[in-house]
Amino acid sequence: MKKISVIVLALLFLALPAFAQKIGYVDLQRALNVSTAGVAAKQQMTEEVQKYEGEFKAKQDEVLQMKADLEKQAALLSESARAEREREYQRRVTDLQRFQQDIQEDLQRKDAEYTGQIINELFEIMQTVGSEAGYTMIIEKNEGAIVYADPEFDLTDELIKAYDASK
Repeated sequence: MKKISVIVLALLFLALPAFAQKIGYVDLQRALNVSTAGVAAKQQMTEEVQKYEGEFKAKQDEVLQMKADLEKQAALLSESARAEREREYQRRVTDLQRFQQDIQEDLQRKDAEYTGQIINELFEIMQTVGSEAGYTMIIEKNEGAIVYADPEFDLTDELIKAYDASK
């Protein structure tokens, strides 16, 4: 019994330095959404979406007009002329679908680029802030590892301020 007590006591003494470590956490999603660069990236993406929506709407209107014209003239056209216009209409529909898919892929790629760049910059700032403030570890809040954390250890606002100041 005395042996077990000594072992437990030894483990407690070894674990004490771990409790003295300075640990903090950040909410990268909030930092991304609130930082100046994050807000600017969102604005840029909104402008891109609006630009593409305008282009898509114009192309869609052309296709819809083509369909309406085909339906109006179907009875007047010869079989071969009607078949040719239907093929052209189907080709335009396919082109419109491809254009829409290309837009979505382009927007996703640009969003990933903006987000990746900002997150990389946030990581650099976080490392600087962490080392200067003497943190042993800084954890990302949204990765599912933290169920609860005292707001006193939340470094997100400090990260945002340091990041915005670096811009």
